[in-house]
Amino acid sequence: MSEYVPVEHVFLGQSAGSVDDVLRLMGALSVKVGLATDEEAVYEAFTAREAEGTTGMTGGFAIPHAKSDAISKAGMIVAKFDEGIEWASMDNVPVTCAIAIMTPASEAGTTHLQLLSRVAVMLMNEDFRTSVLATNDAEEISHLVNNALDEQ
Repeated sequence: MSEYVPVEHVFLGQSAGSVDDVLRLMGALSVKVGLATDEEAVYEAFTAREAEGTTGMTGGFAIPHAKSDAISKAGMIVAKFDEGIEWASMDNVPVTCAIAIMTPASEAGTTHLQLLSRVAVMLMNEDFRTSVLATNDAEEISHLVNNALDEQ
């Protein structure tokens, strides 16, 4: 099974007032879990990507993603929010779950694209979305995401 989302990379009960707050949180968490060395550089990579077009998807999910030299290894962080965040999305539903993808700049054309593609496909699965949103168990979310990544 893939380990892009170990249980330590799942953060429940988070709070954010805006997309910018979420991106700052992801920058800080990327350093906390050991994926990156510079939270500000990661935040800037997230905001640069968001400026190109929204990463809000459907059903309350967003997939912010960043490529940066400050990211030392590819990985993902899942954050669930107690309150919906207004985020431009395909269905205008506030985001309650962000699945962030972080990769070193050197893996932009390979690992980054593969992870982004896999996450986009798994978010098309209504059962997956429903299961993730229905649980507040970090271990279960880790299992759901890693299994879905393996199925791609």
